[in-house]
Amino acid sequence: MDRKSALPAPLNAATSARLRRQPRASTKPELALCRELHRRGLRFRVNHPRLPGRPDMAFTRARVAVFVDGCFWHCCPEHGTLPRNNRDWWQAKLDRNVARDRAKDAALADLGWTVLHVWEHEAPEAAADRVEAEWRRRVSSATR
Repeated sequence: MDRKSALPAPLNAATSARLRRQPRASTKPELALCRELHRRGLRFRVNHPRLPGRPDMAFTRARVAVFVDGCFWHCCPEHGTLPRNNRDWWQAKLDRNVARDRAKDAALADLGWTVLHVWEHEAPEAAADRVEAEWRRRVSSATR
């Protein structure tokens, strides 16, 4: 039995189809953060294919991986919600998302990368401040 057939199916086919159309990359929060970091002169790779989890932004010299997480999909403590319909299926789905996040964080850490997560609700300027500070810290420690 393959992994997908072991999962319960969503109850509503229309909802399932709508969710399949959700963008997985280049979301508005990602693009806003990319623009802000680029404006500051920081250069990075987008969706780096050779890194675990394909970080949204990868600063290869500093070995900093940035993920911009959606509040719903990654269970934000402030804004994460659980739908009323098909609650058990959604709980299992979101729990798997969080577990996958932790696994990719651990895989990147094992490779010597620092992982930063930015919530979609964070202001791009504040998130860029955190990313830039970590980037500067890692670059300066690498040159010592």
